[in-house]
Amino acid sequence: MGYIKDQFKAKADTQNQEIKSILEKHGNRILEQVTLAQAYQGMRGITGLVTETSLLDSNEGIRFRGFSIPELRDKLPKAEGGKEPLPEGLFYLMLMGEIPSEADVDHISATWARRSHVPTHVFQVIEALPVSTHPMTQFCAAILALQTESKFAKAYEDGMSKKQYWEFVYEDSMTLIARLPRVAAYIYRRKYKNGDHIQPDGMLDWSANFAHMLGYDDFSFSELMRLYLTIHADHEGGNVSAHATHLVGSALSDPYFSFAAGMTGLAGPLHGLANQEVIRWIEELQEKLETQEPSKEQLSEYILQTLKEGKVVPGYGHAVLRKTDPRFTAQMEFAKTHCPNDPTIKTVWNVYEVAPPILENTGKIKNPWPNVDAHSGALLKYYGLIEEDFYTVLFGVSRALGVLASLCWDRALGLPIERPKSITTEWVKKFVATSEN
Repeated sequence: MGYIKDQFKAKADTQNQEIKSILEKHGNRILEQVTLAQAYQGMRGITGLVTETSLLDSNEGIRFRGFSIPELRDKLPKAEGGKEPLPEGLFYLMLMGEIPSEADVDHISATWARRSHVPTHVFQVIEALPVSTHPMTQFCAAILALQTESKFAKAYEDGMSKKQYWEFVYEDSMTLIARLPRVAAYIYRRKYKNGDHIQPDGMLDWSANFAHMLGYDDFSFSELMRLYLTIHADHEGGNVSAHATHLVGSALSDPYFSFAAGMTGLAGPLHGLANQEVIRWIEELQEKLETQEPSKEQLSEYILQTLKEGKVVPGYGHAVLRKTDPRFTAQMEFAKTHCPNDPTIKTVWNVYEVAPPILENTGKIKNPWPNVDAHSGALLKYYGLIEEDFYTVLFGVSRALGVLASLCWDRALGLPIERPKSITTEWVKKFVATSEN
């Protein structure tokens, strides 16, 4: 990898000393009390993880190493003639904690291009599955097939030192990220384009090459991919895909096993599959209202009916955020530049105006504002990527940047295997009875 790998090692050594000092002086400080409700209800809000790459603020949204999404769009290097940030730059930022130079980004792009060759047996594993298989199933199978290439697994078997763990996790992570676009594009072309595959172009940046292999050479679509792969990359450590990757990695499973675990979590309807549900809900309302551009009054009535039927409005609400997701805003700004007159996108914007007051008035929803999923599907549809089942694979390619950068830090900091304490309901009943006496 060269100089960036050396810089990461120096940064990690310094931070290890800082953490050691903090724990020596403050290791016994209590962060917070844990309630029984939190134990039963998904550990919501319990601070129990350290994730260096990003932090989610309920009001400001996600910050990557302290930088907001608007700041990233302004400060990160861009492709020639482009306005959106290159994901290579975000990966560097998450890894190093600093805004990269153009030379740093070019170095990562070139490295990923050199490492992008996918072994033949990976394609054979994909081809062994029925074409009808969900893209996420094919994606997870391919990631596991790539595990034969793990340098960490081989080095561990050969007896490496604990001090070397980070180095081989880093090498595996770089190679895995390099190969994911080729794998994802292969799955897309196999399932939706009759197996008419497109070879990679090593002269393109990571996002543009991915767009090219999908079959889209329009510059504005490459720009969308740069934005999409940047804003979906990380959302601190407690979400399912990030936490699963961290948890499995804490057992010293290599990055391939760890990332595969994260992707099986991303495939859940309450996590990554949500982006499919949003666009399907939009299309369903357009069909039922018999118009591509329903009025705000029609949308209001439809939303009220949705709630009356005991259903949710997909894309609205978030476990942590209490304002509009800045990832939604970034996509809306992109759409205003590239496709402001698209009927479906205008419907998304009208829902944005109508839905929050209605949801807020129910008194049951803490966050009535849209999250990232509320907009992404409409943009992809505009450019012709209409296959909704594939959207979560796009999400997965992006999420690799954050969770694998974080995994490098997990091993560089020597974080231990994760093993929280659990209790039984019988224990709780005895505890409550004792407390009441």
